[in-house]
Amino acid sequence: MGKIAIVTDSNSGITQEQAKEWGITVVGMPFLIDGITYYDGITLSRDSFYEKLAENANISTSQPSPDAIIQLWDKLLKDYDEVLHIPMSSGLSGSCQTAMMLAQDYEGKVYVVDNQRISVTQRQSVLDAIELAKQGKTAAEIQKILVEDKFNSSIYIMVDTLHYLKKGGRLTPAVAAIGTLLRIKPVLQIQGEKLDTFAKARTVNQAKSIMMNAIKADIENRFGGISKENQIYLQIAHTQNANAAKALGEELQEMFPDYPIYIDDLSLSVSCHIGPGSLAIACAKKLV
Repeated sequence: MGKIAIVTDSNSGITQEQAKEWGITVVGMPFLIDGITYYDGITLSRDSFYEKLAENANISTSQPSPDAIIQLWDKLLKDYDEVLHIPMSSGLSGSCQTAMMLAQDYEGKVYVVDNQRISVTQRQSVLDAIELAKQGKTAAEIQKILVEDKFNSSIYIMVDTLHYLKKGGRLTPAVAAIGTLLRIKPVLQIQGEKLDTFAKARTVNQAKSIMMNAIKADIENRFGGISKENQIYLQIAHTQNANAAKALGEELQEMFPDYPIYIDDLSLSVSCHIGPGSLAIACAKKLV
């Protein structure tokens, strides 16, 4: 059995400390803030990111340089036989396509997983990959399993403010102004590649209800139904909204009493576009 190096990026929510504990590598995603490049989890902390966001700093997301990825893979292949690279969704960043292109030069030693995950669902893919590697699967086999499973997850996100969607050009000023006036809290979804609009709510409670019912419908209609066998991972993510996330977790637990619920911060790459105060509910079908 060959040794597999598992690589992901900080959009998974996996910290550098967790990466060391689990024996994997997490690439810190770059952010350009007022002309200076920072790396998520390395030179940019979550608290610092939100401080700069509140100060209305000019923040944009980027992707790791090809040279940085090549140097990382070359270093890992000195100690490992194969590399399995699990980046964020190809629909949300160009980093996945770049990695897939670079992997072509590694003659079957590097496998890039384009399974269109981010945040807590991307994290679950990494955990699945770790378990599959322990079972003796090759990097090619794990890649195939994860890619075939790519549509077996959902994320629904309630946005607290329209300011950052407007700032990022995802809403016209007129639509943002009307939405703010009407106190609309859009619910977005990630199903596969992109971040899309799912519904519009007038209150936080209405938005939470929409998300919970959407997840319930997905589990019942797409993922085999609700059962005590618990074939689903349930997750909650948030942006600087820990207390509300905990409360939402308690409500979700009442709906799904047999399902443990994992709560984490939402990826900074998503947070950059939606701002603080958001809540998300996600699920992923169990693989292992």
